[in-house]
Amino acid sequence: MMAAMATAYPKLPRGKTDLGPRPPWLKVRIPTAGRIVELDKLVQAEKLHTVCESAACPNRGECWNRGTATFMILGNICTRSCGFCNVKTGRPTELDLDEPRRVAESVRKMKLKFAVVTSVDRDELPDGGASVWAATIRAIREQAPGCGIEVLIPDFQGNFAAQDAVFNEHPDVLNHNMETVQRLYVPVRPQARYDQSLELLQRAKDAGLTTKSGLMVGLGETPDEVLELLRDLRAANVDIITIGQYLQPTPKHLQVHRYVHPDEFAMYEAEGLKLGFSKVDSGPLVRSSYHAEEAMEYDSPLADTD
Repeated sequence: MMAAMATAYPKLPRGKTDLGPRPPWLKVRIPTAGRIVELDKLVQAEKLHTVCESAACPNRGECWNRGTATFMILGNICTRSCGFCNVKTGRPTELDLDEPRRVAESVRKMKLKFAVVTSVDRDELPDGGASVWAATIRAIREQAPGCGIEVLIPDFQGNFAAQDAVFNEHPDVLNHNMETVQRLYVPVRPQARYDQSLELLQRAKDAGLTTKSGLMVGLGETPDEVLELLRDLRAANVDIITIGQYLQPTPKHLQVHRYVHPDEFAMYEAEGLKLGFSKVDSGPLVRSSYHAEEAMEYDSPLADTD
């Protein structure tokens, strides 16, 4: 599944990215009127966190108008220190057991067709927060039975029991992002392991779930390394892939190495489809939950159930 040769991990630079103005294909205007304002108010009233807002996602207006939103559970302090992520790193002090109910009620009030749920890493908890994950899926099913659910889960430090607690709730899509190629794993995801993430995705597929993963480009990887990662993901029987441009959230984070041209994204999409992925979303502004609701069209194990 993985390359046999030893991997030499580079030290990636931080500080202000100095590549000049962003190219035109990376410029988008986020709507400031209409349904997005209504949903903003609801999320704030319920004291919820959405990745759409915290990451200033360029697709927020499009997704919310399509009836899709991404919620972040288990608080807003992460126990990990990934080099690309703008979520605060530290030791969380609270565990909000009422959060699943509030997320589910918001899904119902927002009349979402498809809800994506992700979380910070909670490595200090014995189950990594898996019980809250399971409760959130159940609550959404109870409050909004017609809504599809994608979960973008952490690796739970390789804890099979924690992973199974989520798998057993049968989300429509089980997503776990690889984020980057094997050579860059240590500087990009210092507390994660390439092989462990692939193992999680294979275990999810073995559990009968539709599986998905995502990666960023522009961090210093080569096209050949991206294609190698795609082959590893197909070897783990992953169904759906998203590929997007890495954009530096602050000067404290990893620098953007290059702005990847749309033609290269098109090449990744074509090669991914050749490898056998059922769906490949590859483009500069693609993010992990981009057009997530379309996954319901691709062999979901729950697609024909009540």
